[in-house]
Amino acid sequence: MSAPNRVVLNALFLAPGVSGGPETYLRGLAPALAHGFPSLRLAIVTTVSGAASLRADGFGDFCEIVPLPCEDGQRVRRQLAEQLLLPARARRRGEQIVHSLASVAPLISGARSVVTVHDVTFMREPTFGRVTTFGMAFLLRAAVRRADGLIAVSAAARDDICALLGAAPERFTVIHHGRGRPAAPTPTPEAELRARLEIDGRRAVLCLGAKRPHKNQEVLVRAAAALAEDVVILLVGHPEPYDAELRTLAAELDVEQRLRFVDYVGDGDLEGLWRLAAAAAQPTLGEGFGFPVLEALEHGVAVAASDLAVLREVAGELAHYFDPRDPAAAAAAVAAALADTRVRELGPRHAAAFSWARAASETHEVYERVLGR
Repeated sequence: MSAPNRVVLNALFLAPGVSGGPETYLRGLAPALAHGFPSLRLAIVTTVSGAASLRADGFGDFCEIVPLPCEDGQRVRRQLAEQLLLPARARRRGEQIVHSLASVAPLISGARSVVTVHDVTFMREPTFGRVTTFGMAFLLRAAVRRADGLIAVSAAARDDICALLGAAPERFTVIHHGRGRPAAPTPTPEAELRARLEIDGRRAVLCLGAKRPHKNQEVLVRAAAALAEDVVILLVGHPEPYDAELRTLAAELDVEQRLRFVDYVGDGDLEGLWRLAAAAAQPTLGEGFGFPVLEALEHGVAVAASDLAVLREVAGELAHYFDPRDPAAAAAAVAAALADTRVRELGPRHAAAFSWARAASETHEVYERVLGR
């Protein structure tokens, strides 16, 4: 096998605080690669705002940060940057591998191409507009067809991707994500969060995820009335148009006081929310991995989760599973999670098996195999 020493991470998806799982993946994997393989010359090619955010968080200390003139929401500029500027730079600099971290990749990468495909949920469930969905599906199919190396973040995601796209499973290497953030944030004090959210004396159920239809927060809104009166559900994540639909539904069902709509929060607030949470809920209709479930277990917080193969792969028997389209089942699972005390000890032990160091080592092995062909 050939030892890689020049790798570009394609992070042109990065809209800080909005990108969800792919951003967590980048922020976990890049430092682990740099620290685990000191001879690796690592560059992150990203958006203008992404570069500023990564530099502010110290990523420039261990890798090169390369901004290209685009943002994630600028479709044409982003595609020009990804399809033309990134490959041209890779060829000019003699890069060995371009690793695209968020399912889509340059059609011609300018180097060997590795692509991490997170999931194909957006092709099954309404997530984006028609134009965006069509464009992403085209680029995803092309990336899978052309890549020299493919990574899936769970066996369940690999199987779903292969079933939908007709790809051969043996082309994929399954590499689970790690747990937590590279640097532990200082948590916002519980009293401050409770006062800000007006939840003093109440048990909080934390639901973490952007407000998008496939995240399915609707089932929790419909389940809220069936929970004990001292329970409040915190819907935490970037607000998209679906957020307004959820608020309208909450008003129609007269459960507004059972819910708190919380937009994107910083690391300190999020760590504080995990520490005050009495339980967590993950009602998604589809995921590639399920970071919030692993985060809940890492913090010793019992979780109610959709009965999906991918979430069972991550949480095993520690989660309380429910049919994500059944509000009564969701309410029962949340109630069971609120009464569960075993996860306080077993959850962190289970989560410890998921590490970024291991993910980086297995990713580096993919680079070696790609270069050795």
